[in-house]
Amino acid sequence: MALTEKKAEKAKTLISRAGISNKEMKVNRSGFTLLELIVALFLISLITAVVLPSFAGFGERKLKSEAREIASIMRFVNDSAISRKEIYWVKFDLDGNVVVWKGPEGEKTKKFDNLISITTQSTGTVPRGEVTILIEPLGLRENISVHMGTGDENMTITFNHLGGKVKIKDENKG
Repeated sequence: MALTEKKAEKAKTLISRAGISNKEMKVNRSGFTLLELIVALFLISLITAVVLPSFAGFGERKLKSEAREIASIMRFVNDSAISRKEIYWVKFDLDGNVVVWKGPEGEKTKKFDNLISITTQSTGTVPRGEVTILIEPLGLRENISVHMGTGDENMTITFNHLGGKVKIKDENKG
């Protein structure tokens, strides 16, 4: 009988790759282990550390992006007028925060959130209304500055009529 008892005992015990396990032994896995919780917290903190800093300067990046876009529009319309020997124009609607321009492809419109004012040599600073700037076959006739800003960030885009260069200046950095 001892042989039958050994066979019965052997049948109860399973050998797996992880080791010996008793069939009658019940494992209660109704939660997470400490290691699983530590790994999950580590991954969450790593993702947070990578993602959150990118949102920190979102408003500032938008202002810089809009300033670069206005500079690009001014440069493009000026260069197109000179190269094609045609008259084009750029209109700034400061009440609606809209810039409309006529170039070689026709009339285009773009809304900007951060327009504050336009300064020209002939009219001075204009904070409201519309300002239309004609760009003749010889280029602009006067220097123009476009002032943009949010509550705490301000930028100025200056177009030099003599050289056709556009400068973007961050007013907060001096």
